[in-house]
Amino acid sequence: MNRLTKDDQIQIVAALVEGNSIRSTSRMIGISRNTITKLLVDLGTACMKYHDEHVRNIRVRRLQCDEIWAYIGAKAKNVSVEKKEIGWGDVWTWVGIDADTKLVVSYLVGGRGADWAMDFMKDCAARVQGRVQVTTDGHKAYLTAVEESFGADVDYAQLQKIYGSSLENETRYSPATCIGCDMKVVSGNPDPKHVSTSYVERQNLTMRMHMRRFTRLTNGFSKKLDNHGYAVALHFMYCNYIRIHQTLRVTPAMESQLSDHVWSIEELLQVMDATMPTPSKRGPYKKSDSAA
Repeated sequence: MNRLTKDDQIQIVAALVEGNSIRSTSRMIGISRNTITKLLVDLGTACMKYHDEHVRNIRVRRLQCDEIWAYIGAKAKNVSVEKKEIGWGDVWTWVGIDADTKLVVSYLVGGRGADWAMDFMKDCAARVQGRVQVTTDGHKAYLTAVEESFGADVDYAQLQKIYGSSLENETRYSPATCIGCDMKVVSGNPDPKHVSTSYVERQNLTMRMHMRRFTRLTNGFSKKLDNHGYAVALHFMYCNYIRIHQTLRVTPAMESQLSDHVWSIEELLQVMDATMPTPSKRGPYKKSDSAA
């Protein structure tokens, strides 16, 4: 990112993490979309690496897991075979959050099948220590994934919400009314008072508010799967280390003792600079043999 000043980089990242699209960020700051996308790719890659290396051995008592839907290019029902081969269609982001510290322990961008559930839960299990109480929704893929990943060292319950039918005067996009919840103990002895997915669902709302790619009924959706993943990585790095949680009054990383201060965007950019290869210097120019 030699052509961007540090101030430009800070302005771009601040705009992206607060829910602006790449196009709107380009218009506000006066920097080309390609340059902003290049910064997103480099920074997202650094965020993935930093999270993978540092968010480990976390003492978690209650882990809440959920999946949030989005799409790349077009919804699955409208995607041609050719576009599906390059990653277009529905995409799901799996999220595991510590209910006490609000730290996003693990995330995964991919499909919603059993293989993806297994990869996600194995990653969650590898990052936490001690016995943990896990709560998920009623997605069947979790059943085998949690058992294979945590074994007997888990208290696991599923919480299935029950929705009522829509009323006649409701508009097309009005959500159905939740009329109850069905709790199912799967393994161990989970505390019923803490069988909940409220915090991870609130994180889903934060994702839709802070990433334009997740905003419904807009044309800000992702066009490339890789860039979608980089945006997700940047978002969770921002939420864990920079954004102060209103209830905790500190960042989740500070509450989890992964950091002793609130990070700035400049510090986040330093993580990128530390992972970027040092550019090689140009050698001396030589005149061609045909030069006069």
